Amino acid sequence: MSESKFSKIVIVGAGSAGISIASRIIRNAPYLKENIMIIDPSEDHYYQPLWTLVGGGQSKLEDSHRKQETLMPDGVQWIKENVTEFIPDTNSVITDAHSQINYDFLVVAAGIEIKWDRVKGLKEAIGKNGVCSNYSPEFVESTWENIRNFSGGNAIFTQPSTPIKCGGAPQKIMYLADDYFNKSSVRAKTNIQFISGTGNIFAVPTYAKTLEQVIDRKGIETTYMTDLIEIDGENKLAVFENIETNKKMEVNYDMIHVTPPMGAPSFIAASPLADAAGWVDVDPYTLQHKTFQNIFSAGDSSGLPTSKTGAAIRKQAPVVAENILSIMNGRQMKAKYDGYTSCPLVTGVNKLVMAEFDYDKNPQETFPIDQSKERSSMYIVKKNLLPIMYWNGMLKGTM
Repeated sequence: MSESKFSKIVIVGAGSAGISIASRIIRNAPYLKENIMIIDPSEDHYYQPLWTLVGGGQSKLEDSHRKQETLMPDGVQWIKENVTEFIPDTNSVITDAHSQINYDFLVVAAGIEIKWDRVKGLKEAIGKNGVCSNYSPEFVESTWENIRNFSGGNAIFTQPSTPIKCGGAPQKIMYLADDYFNKSSVRAKTNIQFISGTGNIFAVPTYAKTLEQVIDRKGIETTYMTDLIEIDGENKLAVFENIETNKKMEVNYDMIHVTPPMGAPSFIAASPLADAAGWVDVDPYTLQHKTFQNIFSAGDSSGLPTSKTGAAIRKQAPVVAENILSIMNGRQMKAKYDGYTSCPLVTGVNKLVMAEFDYDKNPQETFPIDQSKERSSMYIVKKNLLPIMYWNGMLKGTM
C-alpha cells in the first residue's frame, strides 16, 4: 500500500448521487464538511438526460457538461482515483493507486457500467457505418449526424434486456428521429423498427397505453424479447436473438441506434457488497446495506427494484443523508424511499409524457394534470427546467 487515509464519510462516485448526498449531509450538518471524502477520477460531469435531445438535434452536447471541480461541495476532499476493492470487515476501500482509505460510513454511488463488448462487433462499428448511440459523450453527436443525413431505408432502434439508465431512453430517440424523417421528407421511404429485449413498450400500464398509441400513429414496427447480439458494420447487418427461443434473426439496416447492454460495475459485482445480480445489496426503503450497517448506496449501482434515473436519485439522496446522520447521532433511522422514479418520455419534438411512479408501478404524479397524455408543457419542463434544477438545486442539496 502506498498510503492510508481516513475520512468519517467516504463516498465512491462523484455523479448525481455522490455529489447530491455530500451536499445534503453538509447542508444538514455543516460541521461534517471537512470529514467527507469523494473518490472519483473523472474530471468531467455530464447531465446525461439531455443526451436524448442532443442525439435528436434539439440540444447541444456542451449544455450537458460541467467540469467536476466546479461541482464539488466546498470543503470536501476529492480523491481522483478508482476504487478497485471493498473490504467492509475493516471499513476500508483500496484504489488503483494502492491507497487504503478507511471510513466510519461508506456510500457507494458508482453508477452503471456500459458493456459495449457484449454485442460482438459494436466497439469496432460505433460512430461509423450507420451505427450510433446516445450512451456516450464521444458518440452521442453521431446519432444526430445519422438522423440528419438519413435518406431512407431501414432505421433500427434497440433496447437490451439488461437494466439500463432511464428505461424509456431507447424509444425517445426513435420518436425524435421519426419527427425529423417527416420534416426531411424521407419518412415515406423509411421503415422504423424498435427491437427490444424487454417484454413490452413500458413497464407501467398507464403510460404504456399512450406509448402504444404513439407507435401506431407513427407506424413503427415493434419486436420484443429480442436482444441485439452482433453487428457487422461493413455489411450493415445486425444479428438479434430471441431471449425465449434463442432463435437468431439477421436484419439489414441503413441506420441503427444501439442502446448497449449495461450492468453493475465489475469492482462492485466482485465485492462482498454485491447481491446475486452484482448490484449493492441494500434495503429498498432505508438504502442501508443488508449486511454492513455503516454502508449505504444510491443511484444506478444500488440493487433497488426501480428504474435507474436521475429523478430516482433526487428522492434517494435525502434518505441516505438523513439516515447516516441519524445513526451518527444515535437516533433511529426514519427516512424511507418509496421507489419513486420518473421517466420524461419524449414522444416527438415538443411532445412528452411525464411518467412518475413508485415501486408498485403506481403513478406518483407531481402536476395537477393527467400526465399520461402527451404535452408540450412537459417537453419544456424536460428541456429547459430540469437541467437548471439539476445544476442549481439537486447537486447543491436543495431539492
